[in-house]
Amino acid sequence: MRKATIGDAAIEVIAAEGMRGLTHRAVDRFAGLPSGSTSYYARTRAALLELAISRMVELDDVTLDPPPGGLAEYVAGFAHAAITGGRTRMLARYEFALEVTRRPELREAYDRGGLMIRRRCAEVLAGRGSAEPERHARVLVAWLDGMIFDALAGTGSLRPPGLGELTTGAREVLAGLGVAG
Repeated sequence: MRKATIGDAAIEVIAAEGMRGLTHRAVDRFAGLPSGSTSYYARTRAALLELAISRMVELDDVTLDPPPGGLAEYVAGFAHAAITGGRTRMLARYEFALEVTRRPELREAYDRGGLMIRRRCAEVLAGRGSAEPERHARVLVAWLDGMIFDALAGTGSLRPPGLGELTTGAREVLAGLGVAG
């Protein structure tokens, strides 16, 4: 339980202050824990980064089970949730995306979450008639990543897409892939 609290607080710190703001003391403060608590569970900065990545992957381990028929609505809802309620975790994920390019020892832990989502996406697309589910999953995830990034950190943040716009876009992407949306 304490590790989850520390992981959640580390994600909050990274989203709010970037990687440079991630310190044991800052995590203690965000978590409302006594000073030194984070150091007890994650002795080094590398251990703290690994704990935060593991927590993000744990939080990503959700059931991706769209309802029958409404795949475009489901995909749009996923993107909309990431842009709104999931904003903090997505901003931390973007910080980590850059960090793992400089710290290859974190790459495996970071990729675990992305590969899990891609694998599940391919399964869903195969069930919806995709002729090339792995390739189509890559396209769909890239569209999602691009829409979410633009809405949170790009110029699109000036006017983030609403659920309707995301649903229309998801329908167009799925139609282009030849997948029932």
